[in-house]
Formats: sequence, structure tokens, C-alpha cells
Amino acid sequence: MQLISPLLLSIVCVIILIDLVPLGKDWLSRIHIGRYQDKQVWNKSITRIGAKWLNTTPKIKVTDNTRWVVIDMLKGNYTKHAIQHWQEASLLLGLSEYLKTNKDQEVQRELMKFLSLKFDQNGQWIKMPKEVDGAILAYAVITLSFINPDLYKKAFDSTWAMIQEHIGDEGTVQYRKFMKNYRYVDTIGFICPFLVAYGTRYQKKECVELAVKQIKAYEEYGMLEQHFIPSHAYQVENKAPLGLYGWGRGLGWFAIGLIDAWNELPKDHEYKPVLEESVKKFAKAAIAFQQDSGNWNWTVARGECRPDSSTTATLGWFLLNAAKIEDISTPCLDSADRAIQYLMRVTRRNGEVDFSQGDTKDIGIYSLLFNILPFTQGFCIRLMNSKNNPKVV
Repeated sequence: MQLISPLLLSIVCVIILIDLVPLGKDWLSRIHIGRYQDKQVWNKSITRIGAKWLNTTPKIKVTDNTRWVVIDMLKGNYTKHAIQHWQEASLLLGLSEYLKTNKDQEVQRELMKFLSLKFDQNGQWIKMPKEVDGAILAYAVITLSFINPDLYKKAFDSTWAMIQEHIGDEGTVQYRKFMKNYRYVDTIGFICPFLVAYGTRYQKKECVELAVKQIKAYEEYGMLEQHFIPSHAYQVENKAPLGLYGWGRGLGWFAIGLIDAWNELPKDHEYKPVLEESVKKFAKAAIAFQQDSGNWNWTVARGECRPDSSTTATLGWFLLNAAKIEDISTPCLDSADRAIQYLMRVTRRNGEVDFSQGDTKDIGIYSLLFNILPFTQGFCIRLMNSKNNPKVV
């Protein structure tokens, strides 16, 4: 009995420490947060972290639990060892944008290392993505400026075949095959930029048409008509909206899917003006929900909700590119600048952008944790380096 008591006490202490150590690390890392004043210094700092994370990514928490997390660890539910494709894609897109205006051999080596881990010598996936979020990673590769994307055409062809396998009976793409009756806003961001880039590059008109159909169907059935903000999803058969109208990252998914698809279309393409009208309408809607401090909240329509850096980074990217449209250029540029200022204020001293909402659990079930997220880091890099590129706006 004398041995059992000290042993039990030691176990309890270890369990408590497991709970406290992550909280303590976050607290320490947030000391002197938001001290960046110079945008170029900030850009170098966030890019350095992005390059580090591309091939050595931080573990992403699956659960929102902050107490008794040892139980989640034992079940294997505490963190994800493999980062999702959409987070990898964001880092790749951001670093690719950085290399357009910076000759950085170290960052380029990290990107080439990443490609060698994802694709074989024939340009095919080493591990073929089975879900549609793999398409945004394929998009990040097809738009790389310092390589010949045709080297990876086999992987792009396979990605297109995978998307086709997810097309439902009514002609739009499913988020998951086992969720045939729902259409998620996330899917807009996952597939539409790739479909347009792949379709225009390899003369596959049906790919572009599918992307436009996916966007326009969501506008018809998944948007709050008066305010033009998306619901999390909609039901295919009865067209009923599902989840929250105005979920921040949902706006972000719609935004990047729309703006990158529009950007990829040639100026004389028949669908360019079609998507341009959508860009104008959504830009006005997004600006209307921006907070005075430059951010968007995780529920954009509620000022009382917590700010979300992932929403702010993606909508900032959208508005910076929407500023190419003369009619809305001035308010879009102003809004994007305010977003950048906010993101600088929530960046840790080591360059990690903080306070992004955690991974969503299901329709209507949203994370209550706000921390670092590779997806946000990538879009901050993409936003800032696009801002630095005089060819963009």
C-alpha cells in the first residue's frame, strides 16, 4: 500500500501535466504577440514558418478537449499525424506566390522535396488522394511557376478521374461518396480552381463547365438570398440549407473557389463575365461583414463571436484579387489592407499566425479552439506576397 500511493500520485501528476503543458506552451508563445509593424519583416517571418511546416508540419488536434486529454491520446483521437491535403495545398500556394517575387533557393528546395515525397518519377501520385480535397493540392502543383507542370499530368489526370467518381446524379460533386445527399461549401474551394486550371490548360471544356455548375448551383441553393453568404451545406433532394449561414471558413472556401476559378479563366472565355458577376456580389457581401478591427469572426454575422484568422486570411486573398475589377477596386483594396493589419496583430513573435478556428467536426458542429493552423499560415503568405507583386493588382 505504501508503494501504491506514491505511484498513483505520480500517475495523477503526469495526467495533469499532459493537460497543462500545451496550455502553458500557448501562453508562453503568445507573450509579445502582434508586435510586427513592418509588413516586409512580417512577410519574411511568416514565410519562414511556412517553409518549415511544408515538410515538417505541426500535429493538428482532432478533439477540442483540453482536460483529461490522455484518454484521447490512448484512443488515438488527440492529434492527426498526417496533415490534410487542403492544409498542404495552402502552404504550397503561399510559398509559390512568394517565389514569384523572391529568389530563395532554400524555399525552392523545400518545395522540390515536397514534390518528391508526393509524386513518383512518372509524375503520378505516390499515394493517390481518395477525397476531393486532393484537388486543391493538385491545383497548387499545376500553378507552380518554377517547374513544368506537365511533368505531373498523370497525377492531374488521376485527380480529374477521382472528381468524376464523386459526381452525383444531379451533376454536381459530392464532398464524400458516403454523403451523396449533401453538397458542402468546402467543395467549392477544393475542386473549382483545379477544374478550371486543368480544363483550360488541357482543353477539357467539361471540367470548366463542371466548376461553373458547382458554383452556380451553390449560389442557387446554398446562399442566404438577401445577404449572399453561404450555409455550410445543402440537401440535394429538397434543397434545404444545412448548418450555419455565415460560418466564417465556409465563406473562405466559397471565396477562394470562386476567385481562383475566375483568375484561371482567360479574359475572353465565355464564363469569365459569368463568374465576375458572382465575384462582385460576393465581394460586397464579404466587406459588409468585416469587423472594425479588420477581421471576420468565425460567425461573420455576429460581432460577439471570436475573430477567426483563417476566415480573415482567405477573404483577404479574395478581396485583393477582386480588386482587379475596376467597379469594386477601391473598397476591396481597403478591406484587404485592413485584413493584413489584423493578421499582423495576431502573429506570434516567431511568425506563427494565431487564433484560427480548429477543424470542423460535422455540419453545424464547429470547433471552440482557436490556435495555429497551416491553412491560415499559407494564405497569409499568399496574400502578402500577392500584395507585393505589382502584376497582381
